[in-house]
Amino acid sequence: MNFKEMFSDRTKEVDDIIKRYLPKIEGDQSTVLEAMDYSVRAGGKRLRPMLMQETYRLFCGSGKEIEPFMAAIEMIHTSSLIHDDLPCMDNDTLRRGFPTTWVKFGYDMAVLAGDGLLIYSMETASKALTLSARPELVAQGMGILAQKTGIFGMIGGQTVDVELSGKEIPAQKLDFIYRLKTGALLEASMMIGALLGGADEKQLKIVEKMAASIGMAFQIQDDILDVTSSEAVLGKPVFSDEKNHKTTYVTLEGMEKARNDVERISEEAVSCLRKLPGENPYLEELIRMLVNREK
Repeated sequence: MNFKEMFSDRTKEVDDIIKRYLPKIEGDQSTVLEAMDYSVRAGGKRLRPMLMQETYRLFCGSGKEIEPFMAAIEMIHTSSLIHDDLPCMDNDTLRRGFPTTWVKFGYDMAVLAGDGLLIYSMETASKALTLSARPELVAQGMGILAQKTGIFGMIGGQTVDVELSGKEIPAQKLDFIYRLKTGALLEASMMIGALLGGADEKQLKIVEKMAASIGMAFQIQDDILDVTSSEAVLGKPVFSDEKNHKTTYVTLEGMEKARNDVERISEEAVSCLRKLPGENPYLEELIRMLVNREK
């Protein structure tokens, strides 16, 4: 089986796990539940839960304890997309080839759906406590998840991004935004997978560094695609950054340096991977695919 076939099979496996943890659409609050469900089921590559699962496997993890965390990280990621698309943020109307949540359900319900997924993610992650023989590691994983999502992680990066919207952003600030807004959830994904798989503190630090490099390369590639790809391929509007007068890595450093840096930073991630015990050739191929993707 080649990598493309393996990726398709594993995406379906991850997708099935995520959907099992979605709440039922029922009760007087069913509208927000429907909006949450719609947003998660819209699809995507499921990269964060997949990276979590593959890092777990790298450290010989084989239980079900990882599954609630896989669903939780995708809920958090989806909540961030819902809010990013709002008129007060990027004002986008298309996501993954479908109308964005605020277009489909209204501005108010989109805000609540994003909030709902963010909170429900922690409720979902807590379900790992009954699936693990090591509840203290699950609790530590929940701490990582909260920290990397909150003001010292993703939301911290979004804050600076919003504050500097439409303004010229210096390289140091752009680096901060990318490392937190994009990198933090990737760090959470891979660190939780490593932690529950049995990694020690030194190995966790290597995993965190590896994930940070993946996040930076991933975001730079995203900037490149916003300029070079098409709406039909990406499933979302292109030139969105230009429309919103956003400073990106491409506008700051130029296309040639951006492409070179994607390659260099992705190799740094692979170098970190090779310092870790165990073998997972699929994970290495996945890292290379993420940062050289065309959509």
